[in-house]
Amino acid sequence: MAKERRRAVLELLQRPGNAHCADCGAPDPDWASYTLGVFICLSCSGIHRNIPQVSKVKSVRLDTWEEPQVEFMASRGNSAARAVFESRVPPFYYRPSASDCQLLREQWIRAKYERQEFTHPERQEPYSAGYREGFLWKRGRDNGQFLSRKFVLTEREGALKYFNRSDAKEPKAVMKIEHLNATFQPAKIGHPHGLQVTYLKDNSTRNIFVYHEDGKEMVDWFNALRAARFHYLQVAFPGASDADLVPKLSRNYLQEGYMEKTGPKQTEGFRKRWFTMDDRRLMYFKDPLVRTAAPGLLGGRRGCLRDGGGRGRPGAAAQPGRPQDAFARGEVFIGSRESGYTVLDGLPPSTQGHHWPHGITIVTPERRFLLACETEPEQRAWMEAFRKVVDRPMLPQEYAVEAHFKHKP
Repeated sequence: MAKERRRAVLELLQRPGNAHCADCGAPDPDWASYTLGVFICLSCSGIHRNIPQVSKVKSVRLDTWEEPQVEFMASRGNSAARAVFESRVPPFYYRPSASDCQLLREQWIRAKYERQEFTHPERQEPYSAGYREGFLWKRGRDNGQFLSRKFVLTEREGALKYFNRSDAKEPKAVMKIEHLNATFQPAKIGHPHGLQVTYLKDNSTRNIFVYHEDGKEMVDWFNALRAARFHYLQVAFPGASDADLVPKLSRNYLQEGYMEKTGPKQTEGFRKRWFTMDDRRLMYFKDPLVRTAAPGLLGGRRGCLRDGGGRGRPGAAAQPGRPQDAFARGEVFIGSRESGYTVLDGLPPSTQGHHWPHGITIVTPERRFLLACETEPEQRAWMEAFRKVVDRPMLPQEYAVEAHFKHKP
């Protein structure tokens, strides 16, 4: 009988909707929540174990199943459960995938099943009200220490602001929602809730790095930023559908990692620099944020913030390593093939001074940029990222950005 019940559960995996994890979409889920009636992957099952008052899990293949549990799984399944627990998900709310960081996946699962935010819309106020303020740990530009700073997000003003003192009348910085991006960077920042916020100042890319211990507040901040971006874009592009706007709310970096570069005359020696590919902007820095981050390539992950009333410990110690430059040391705009941009495998035969053997040449209408990677897999990853950008036609607003780069002093 036990084998027959296990076989019956396995057969349920063949039903439409059950072949992928109900929470992150990973294929071939091997676990199930027999109190919620969903099939989930191993990674998400670990999160479900942390909310035993809501979800109890079993292995589909290894555990013993009781007849009432099998009958309940047959009556529910992923599609039916999604129709209940995801019935009121706002279009701007970020739905994590299997490749996203632990924090995003955990808070998505807790929001669905534990807090039931998507069946009770009034519980979405922390990220849908259009205004949010609180304290975040922000990394200092010069000394690298994380200090408590007050942040205010206001959709009415279209800005995220932070203040050096809680009683300050004027903000230290104003980040316009129009140009803002937030991405999870736990490995780079050295904290599982680490967020890198990128914005434009005088048309140059500026970075700030923040975190807070409370995971829920962190993800609420992240989705509040996405909500603000969503509402801004609805006004800017009144004819666009939600499906058109949602991919523009936040973005992962296409690629990050060390490469060598030389100067504009191509006679200077090559120097090792940390590169970040953010859409069409290739930026380089002297170092990543922390030396304890994984060497080589760092895949882009989504970022985090926090509201929370308390200021916590002033002057929290910085993570080991040098602070990444608040401004990039240099930026390269990479346009489309139709506009005269291309990416070549290798370096010109006469090139000298590079220590790493795997070269890349970026050709723009004005000049060539010579880069070198340490390993062939890193070169292939960068080439793929560059070619994706070059093969994509430019949008009208991107021509204005290109013009600024051409006339940059």
